[in-house]
Amino acid sequence: MARHEPGWELYRSFLAVIREGSLSAAARRLGLTQPTVGRHVDSLAQALGAALFTRSPAGLQPTPAALDLVPHAETMAAAAAALQRAASGEAREERGTVRLTASEIMGAEVLPPMLARFRARHPGIVLELVLTNRTEDLLRREADLALRMTRPRQAALVARRVGQVGIGLYAHRRYAEMHGLPRSIEELMQHALIGFDRDDTAWRGLGERALSLARAQFAFCSDSDLAQLAALRAGLGIGGIQHPIARRERDLVPVLPRAIRFDLDLWLALHEDLRASRRVRLLSAHLAEELSRYATGERT
Repeated sequence: MARHEPGWELYRSFLAVIREGSLSAAARRLGLTQPTVGRHVDSLAQALGAALFTRSPAGLQPTPAALDLVPHAETMAAAAAALQRAASGEAREERGTVRLTASEIMGAEVLPPMLARFRARHPGIVLELVLTNRTEDLLRREADLALRMTRPRQAALVARRVGQVGIGLYAHRRYAEMHGLPRSIEELMQHALIGFDRDDTAWRGLGERALSLARAQFAFCSDSDLAQLAALRAGLGIGGIQHPIARRERDLVPVLPRAIRFDLDLWLALHEDLRASRRVRLLSAHLAEELSRYATGERT
């Protein structure tokens, strides 16, 4: 007799335990009872014929077999979420849910007023914003629409370039008053610089235009763009920021504007299967117009 295939609810509970580290925390996250989550995990282990967790003073520890399951369970979770969003509204109607992903800076500093104007026009559409620098996989439907700073290359994605935004070095006026401003790149190296910690992906993405800087030369290190921006606003040092954001703040002054300037493209991407979704098309068209104005320096 064929072995019974585990249902999604078992994998859902398993993934919650992986993410939360305990049955009780997983139960709270899912809105279930602890015994129910425990039964789900036990049933999954029995169906797969492999132990999934061991107990330790630190809580439940996943076994190697469990860790092998995680990426597949996450794919199932993304597909289930995409199905729920698709079922939340008819494709040709202005209702339902759209899940948008963007970088920290764009998601926190640029998009909110644009999304507020969209909601005013389309109150029946619910917006989900994934604020992360990690590239969400549109192919796996982790998001419906993505705002990216590099052109997506996957064949199944439809991408549209909506503008180009400039990035330069800035310092807070307090920092400039205390330490002065560099007059050359050589002098810049003597100043407190704000930069990455362990993840230099964005820095390397600038290619030959990037300064030849090692992590040890930074006075403040963080892989969070928002933390870097907060440090810049606090006067900790000199850091990079998008020109439209800097122009909103009178206390930020440009540093070597003629010598150092980077330009990054703005791309909106969606899976080709979502082109028939009216709510996704509406948000994409709205953001394309607003981001184009943002990139050219128009007030948004």
